[in-house]
Amino acid sequence: MKLAFGVLMIVVVIYLGVEFIPPYWGNYEFQDAIKNEALMATSGSQSEDVIRDAVYKKAQELDIPLERTDIKVSRTGINGAGSVTIEAPYVVHISLPGMATDLHFDAGTTNRGIF
Repeated sequence: MKLAFGVLMIVVVIYLGVEFIPPYWGNYEFQDAIKNEALMATSGSQSEDVIRDAVYKKAQELDIPLERTDIKVSRTGINGAGSVTIEAPYVVHISLPGMATDLHFDAGTTNRGIF
């Protein structure tokens, strides 16, 4: 009986890992991409729409359920001396046997210029 319970627990843990790890890993990669985009945009002359399109493209590559209109980009100051803020909140729905849950992610960053 103990062996069967132990095997069942291992199977449950593996199943939950398969369901929960990919959304968290995707959020980690997406957050890293947003930080890099904000870093490049602070010193560049990209418009907010160009930045938004780049973030949206990365979200599509990572299969993140995000609409272009959900991405908020704001630029303050001048190039190199201002700051760029990117916010991209999204929700991942996970269906488990007998229940469902939503994982809320608030991907975003603010990068300030060097001056």
